[in-house]
Amino acid sequence: MRSTVSVVLLAPLALALTGCAENPYMLQSQIQQQQQQQLALTQQNNELRSRTSTLDQDNQELETLLAQSRQQARMLEDQVAAMREQLGSTTTQLASLRDELGSTESRARLLEASAQRRAGATIRVNNSLRSSLETIQIEGVEIRQDADVIRIELPGSKLFAPGSGRLLPDASRYVEQVAGEVARHYPNQIIGVEGHTDTDPILNSQWSNNHQLSVGRAMAVYDHLVTRTTLRAEQLFVVGHGANHPVVSNATPAGKERNRRVELVIYPERVAQK
Repeated sequence: MRSTVSVVLLAPLALALTGCAENPYMLQSQIQQQQQQQLALTQQNNELRSRTSTLDQDNQELETLLAQSRQQARMLEDQVAAMREQLGSTTTQLASLRDELGSTESRARLLEASAQRRAGATIRVNNSLRSSLETIQIEGVEIRQDADVIRIELPGSKLFAPGSGRLLPDASRYVEQVAGEVARHYPNQIIGVEGHTDTDPILNSQWSNNHQLSVGRAMAVYDHLVTRTTLRAEQLFVVGHGANHPVVSNATPAGKERNRRVELVIYPERVAQK
């Protein structure tokens, strides 16, 4: 009986001892589980930090792009405003040009009507000019027929220094010689004194452009003809063409020299006799 009771009493104790013996393994297992959980949490935390950093970088890039877009938008707005202003100015200029064109057309119609009302001589080829063309022989002077007019070229190199509108000292005799022949063959013809230049821009001169230079040179020849020859002011007129009517190409120095000239242009019309 006593032995049975002892067995009964010892059984729970054995079980208790057995449980204590197994506790370290359970604790170690729990610690490992906690470590794994902590590692997983650490990894999640690192991933979250990495994603946060990426999102911050993306946000900065987006802010930069937004700032650039805003700057581009302001630039476009400024360009649109400038274009609108230019359009308004162009519209105003166009309206002014249209008014000027209308005024010019009106004047042209009035001139045409006036010309139709007036009785005047029609310009025709003058046979006397053709027959006299070959009779003028002046050394160094180019003479040519151009439709119903005769053109006598006075080379600019014999008349003026480069860029100058004042006759050279030796040019007086040259102009007077040509004028004497013209007066002998065409004493009563209308004569144009026409200045021409090459295409080189004006440098270091009192003239702003080639048109002014051509007019100035033609006026210098005109003044000399009126004051020093028998040609009369009422039969002369002055025109400056600049570089608009070259005789030859301006591509070579020789061509430019040929184009720098003053022409005496003899017209079929005669000056009215007093």
